[in-house]
Amino acid sequence: MAVKIAPRIRFRKGDTVEVIGGKHSGKRGKVLTVRRDEGRAIVEGVNTVKRHVKPSRTAPQGGIIEREAPLPAARLMVVCGKCGEATRIGHRLLDDGTKVRVCKRCNEPLDA
Repeated sequence: MAVKIAPRIRFRKGDTVEVIGGKHSGKRGKVLTVRRDEGRAIVEGVNTVKRHVKPSRTAPQGGIIEREAPLPAARLMVVCGKCGEATRIGHRLLDDGTKVRVCKRCNEPLDA
């Protein structure tokens, strides 16, 4: 049986990402959760789906609720806080020995 290998995810919870493919292309949002084993991430305000829920303690009314569904990590790119562009991520060692993620466009650290 073939083993499915999840793509390498270079963004973290709290990063701002831009969707680069699919029907939500161009939308930006904050990463809420990252599912590394599945290779997917949930982004705030992107890929919302409607779910029918029965009344429970968490949803006493029940009914139809909207929530975000996971997106494949391959469709997401990190947005640099400095230049505001969707970019690839590189790594650099600082003088004090800490490793930081850097923007490939402006070469500025993403982790502040």
